[in-house]
Amino acid sequence: MFYTGKGDKGKTNLFGRKQKISKASLAIEFLGELDELNSLIGVYKNEFSRYNAVRNAMEQIQQDLFAIQAEVAGAGKKFGKESLEFLEKIIEKQSKGLKINHFVVPGANRNSALLDHLRAVARRVERRAVAFSRKKKVSPHILSYLNRLSSLFYVLARREAQKSGKKERRPEY
Repeated sequence: MFYTGKGDKGKTNLFGRKQKISKASLAIEFLGELDELNSLIGVYKNEFSRYNAVRNAMEQIQQDLFAIQAEVAGAGKKFGKESLEFLEKIIEKQSKGLKINHFVVPGANRNSALLDHLRAVARRVERRAVAFSRKKKVSPHILSYLNRLSSLFYVLARREAQKSGKKERRPEY
């Protein structure tokens, strides 16, 4: 069964804790944000990614997000810098030949729009990570990783728009 029939009174367990914590806690909020981002990456990976390199990168990113969740939940795992280095290499490869020197209005095509959505969610997760890290010490690589992740989605969105041949518009301030 996936439920007890008793209700949880808005509390849940984390690894190794004897006492339940509120589902409104910063830790649970952060874990939920990570879960949402991971799920959204799954949508992109399976519905829109035509390129094996990007699909494989998305799969690795999902694994990395689970590793971050494990650390945040107290599973005794520490998030390492090798995942950060992995992201940086992908960003460097995917940004070659792109000329990005201004903001763009998202939505040049379906894939670029979804990647911009991923970028925006990743930024929200990063903000939640910053708030969480002020309360509880986490691996310093987590904040850097989440920052780079949104950069990767930005670069991939621009690449998708470029491949479609559609010109992205600048915002009209």
